[in-house]
Amino acid sequence: MNPDDLKNIAKLWFKAFNEHQLENLLELYDDNAEHFSPKLKIREPKTNGLIKGKDSLRNWWKECFERLPTLQYEVNKLTADSEQVFMEYTRKVEGEEDLLIGEVLEIKDGKIIFSRVYHG
Repeated sequence: MNPDDLKNIAKLWFKAFNEHQLENLLELYDDNAEHFSPKLKIREPKTNGLIKGKDSLRNWWKECFERLPTLQYEVNKLTADSEQVFMEYTRKVEGEEDLLIGEVLEIKDGKIIFSRVYHG
């Protein structure tokens, strides 16, 4: 895919996430998508940080949106090639310190097939 198309998918991702529009967010993912996050390792240790499939993603983000109703991501930078987009953003939650995050979305046929989150 064209790098600009991948950046547009990332922009749709941020819009859906920041509006806490769970189904719009999930629509961007392949049915068998995988997601890795250090937060998963902490909150759900049995996953070892990795979940698979839209149902798992739905459960993860539903709980996240309910637990953190003020959660917002502020985009700092998007960098894309023909297969993936790197997103650098700041996680903002009322009452918490801001957290700089890097995330890679691997995209195939217009759908996210794998996402990986990195932060300290």
